[in-house]
Amino acid sequence: MDYNSVIFCVVAYLLGSIPTAVWLGKICYGVDVREHGSKNAGATNTFRVLGKKPGIIVLIVDIFKGAISTYLPVSTQLITDEDILIQTQILCAVFAVLGHVLPIFAGFKGGKGVATSLGVIIGLQPNAALICFLIFLLVFIISKYVSLGAIVASFFFPIVIRFVVGCESNWLFVFSIILGTLVILAHRKNIRRLLNGEENKMNLFKK
Repeated sequence: MDYNSVIFCVVAYLLGSIPTAVWLGKICYGVDVREHGSKNAGATNTFRVLGKKPGIIVLIVDIFKGAISTYLPVSTQLITDEDILIQTQILCAVFAVLGHVLPIFAGFKGGKGVATSLGVIIGLQPNAALICFLIFLLVFIISKYVSLGAIVASFFFPIVIRFVVGCESNWLFVFSIILGTLVILAHRKNIRRLLNGEENKMNLFKK
């Protein structure tokens, strides 16, 4: 890793640390979403606590945080070695998600990193991101459980990377396993509630 890689990782963490749900809730609604609903600073809890419009805004911004973080090393063309470039992108992806989960701008109390994870996948492998999103959407629409959609999509992420889109990068495959595992672990409380029939449902089409 060179000096530029370190800089990109720092920028990725800072981008990931932008607490969209917290800032939007406090500035526009006088509400800290971490004190209501699931007490999570993510898009899903924003939907529940503040409504669809702010929820969509948080979702889009959090996705962009991840996508921009992984795209910056490519767009600047400061890293010319292909192996170092992909490694830097993957590290940026990790730091962006880490920033969302442990944001320096919000007392290290953030969200679960699902939307930002989707963003980093878009930056790294757009085709895999689309397939995983469709898996999430299908499970969510059928079950009405956001958490279940995220868990299932995360489980299939490494499978999609290796066997569906045929990515040959071992770095990316290992990363997909790690990221998928971390997202599932972040939902361990949701898994417990799902097994106990206590998880909250969300109707995407409800007015």
